[in-house]
Amino acid sequence: MKNMLFSLLFRSAIVSLSIIFSSLFGLKITWAKELTQTQAIGTNQSPHAKAGGLSTDRNPSEPGGQANDNIEQEVQCLALNIYFEARGESEMGQRAVGHVVMNRVAHSDYPATVCDVVRQGGEKKRHRCQFSWWCDGLSDEPGNLTAWDRALRLARQIYAGTLRDVTDGALWYHATYVRPYWSKVLLQGDKIGQHIFYLEHRQANNTL
Repeated sequence: MKNMLFSLLFRSAIVSLSIIFSSLFGLKITWAKELTQTQAIGTNQSPHAKAGGLSTDRNPSEPGGQANDNIEQEVQCLALNIYFEARGESEMGQRAVGHVVMNRVAHSDYPATVCDVVRQGGEKKRHRCQFSWWCDGLSDEPGNLTAWDRALRLARQIYAGTLRDVTDGALWYHATYVRPYWSKVLLQGDKIGQHIFYLEHRQANNTL
């Protein structure tokens, strides 16, 4: 009888130890998995990641990447128009040219992006663009790096809205040495540098 009782107690102790051991072992496995996952996350981080998890080489497919690329492209188009239309002008004259582009972007009769406004016209015939440099057949690569840097700086400020529109909302301009036919049906604004600027006349119905 004593032997049978001892045997039962012994078996019960073995089962209890097995359960405890299994629980501890399973817990260690859980910790090991969590540690492995944490290490894997750390390994998959970009080698260029800054503190706080921000990367310096944003992929355009990531949130915000495409938007940033589009903004930069818009600024480039604006800067090119300032450069080729008014690189010899004062800063005020260059600002005026840049703001005409932005005024057109905001106007319902013109395309809704800077690049589309700048590239408007000339699809069928050369020298029939809204801005002549775009379809004059010459290179569109800036040759004067100093003037280009200046145009790019102004374009960023104009696009960001940090510079006041010195044209009071003008949508057109022409050089002082020409007199296009359309100038007769528009409200003439200020002469800024070597350009005369025009505002929309309330009786003018056609986009020029």
